[in-house]
Amino acid sequence: MNIMFEEEQAMMMALDISGTHVMCLDLRENRVYDLHGKAMFGNNVGIEVYYTYIHPDDQERFRTFIRRLSDGTDKVAECHYRWNYNYNGTGEPDWHDMHGRAMAEYEDGKPVNIIATLTDETEVKQKEHEVEQVSERYRSIFENSIIGMSFYSPEGWLIDANRIMRQICHFDSDTGDEFFSKVNLFDMMPFNEVLDRVHPEDYWACSLSIIPEREMRVFLEISVHPIYDKNDKLMYISVTANDVTEERNMYLNVMENDARMKQMNEAIKNYETELRYMLDASKMQTWRISLARETLEFYDGLNTVVRTVPLEQLQKIFVDQENQFVKALANPVEALSKPLVYVGQMYPVVTLGTENQWVQINCIPEFSDDGTLQGAFGVWRNINDLMRKQDQLRSEEKRARESGQMKSLFLANMTHEIRTPINAIVGFSEVLSSLTTEEEKKEIIQIIKNNCDMLLRLINDILTASSLESGHMDIKPVKVDFARAFNELFESLRPRVQEPGVEFISDNPYDSLPIKVDVERVSQVFTNFVTNAVKYTHQGHIKLGYRKEIRTVNGQHREGLYGYCEDTGAGIAPEAQPKIFDRFYKVDDFVQGTGLGLSICKAFTDTVHGEIGVISEGQGHGSTFWMWIPL
Repeated sequence: MNIMFEEEQAMMMALDISGTHVMCLDLRENRVYDLHGKAMFGNNVGIEVYYTYIHPDDQERFRTFIRRLSDGTDKVAECHYRWNYNYNGTGEPDWHDMHGRAMAEYEDGKPVNIIATLTDETEVKQKEHEVEQVSERYRSIFENSIIGMSFYSPEGWLIDANRIMRQICHFDSDTGDEFFSKVNLFDMMPFNEVLDRVHPEDYWACSLSIIPEREMRVFLEISVHPIYDKNDKLMYISVTANDVTEERNMYLNVMENDARMKQMNEAIKNYETELRYMLDASKMQTWRISLARETLEFYDGLNTVVRTVPLEQLQKIFVDQENQFVKALANPVEALSKPLVYVGQMYPVVTLGTENQWVQINCIPEFSDDGTLQGAFGVWRNINDLMRKQDQLRSEEKRARESGQMKSLFLANMTHEIRTPINAIVGFSEVLSSLTTEEEKKEIIQIIKNNCDMLLRLINDILTASSLESGHMDIKPVKVDFARAFNELFESLRPRVQEPGVEFISDNPYDSLPIKVDVERVSQVFTNFVTNAVKYTHQGHIKLGYRKEIRTVNGQHREGLYGYCEDTGAGIAPEAQPKIFDRFYKVDDFVQGTGLGLSICKAFTDTVHGEIGVISEGQGHGSTFWMWIPL
């Protein structure tokens, strides 16, 4: 507590010594209070009364200063204004130059008070003004050195001129000049326009003086000073002149050189900015090795060093210590004596990241005039993105080769797949005419119908795959009673389950389910699920079902349709499950099919932002294919 009291006393003493006033603006009451220093307006006043103490020309700026602190635009701000110390409001205002610095106090995130410290800078301003006046006087004396001098009578006639003045004005003799002796000062330009004949005053000018009669064309600094006696009677008029033609030419040359230097500096800055931008955009940095200082320096642009590494640690910044270039750095003089390029990994000694960096380093040796190696310089470039792109390119090339192989296999399979139902249709059609019993004809007709269905599914899959190649899949949702549509679909699929030991089970939990969905695409997915299940299930059951299900998608709960096909067939090995929905992929090349069905199912669910998957414990344990699409 004593320490806090002593600190408070010290702060008060510092404020007293500096003559600082402290005031508080309560934003809730809109009143201003004196907290410390000489009272500026008594006890406290409203903010509008406070504004009346401020000079009218400064009030708008001060109101803006208060408003920006009040609305939270500024946390801390400064302002200069003039304050009237004449409290009673009678007589002339007593204006003082004040410098204010204020900060806003916050409660619950809103400004409630503005605390301001005010310093009276009136005396400082006056002293500055006096200093400026004295400085201007001496500057004027310095800039108008008296070189040529002449004296004129009170009536404006030439009395005498010194040697420099005669040279400047081209007098025709050392004793006088016929022209100037006959021309009155008050009639000469520019004095005829600026000097009062009765009571002339001081005059100074710098201009081009042209007097054709004396072949004068010079830039002159001219000063006229009337000399009065103690009774204010004009005695003489002193005229001084300084030929500044050469100085003016030098000044113009200096100005021209300054402008040229400014342009060069701007060009250098622009060059450095462009270079830094180019280096940043290319993920490149410059570096320099100094053998004398035994350092490796990394630069931001051309001049700013961002990291310095001792030369003895040069090898340690590289990951591959067995690389020939890295090994050679044990002897920098030998390793850096010729240009080289290195590509490899470097520890993150420059960037803020923690990952190792793939870099390309270009190195150029630096020699002195006598051929001694001084070090080396160059650029290093972060090529992590390039290496990743190369990895992706290799992966895409591998994928393209595999895709090409799969397409070739697909063409071979497609030829076989198309021929199989066509041969069956043609063959059994020829047999049909020779049959005599209705039972035999009915059986052959069913076989032909099944092969027609198979051929139609095959053509539809090929057409759908072709549309997917162009990146387009039409989705046409319609209002439908899905419970009824599912029953119709289930009955249409029932003839495909022909194995005697396989039971085809329907899981329809609703009597009626009105929804809006692309029922043809959903039927296509269910049909592909069942078709695959029929191929690999020879005992047990195939169960087709659906239900409404809510899932979380991107943080939102979405209602959707979940459909599945469960079978007790051959199952799918774990290593094959990630590829099961790839185009042209077949678990068993000897089983009839094109490898397109499941990829078409996935394309549909992806298009409607749904999900698709398979559940299988492995071969011999059956499979469950499922999909979920939002409604």
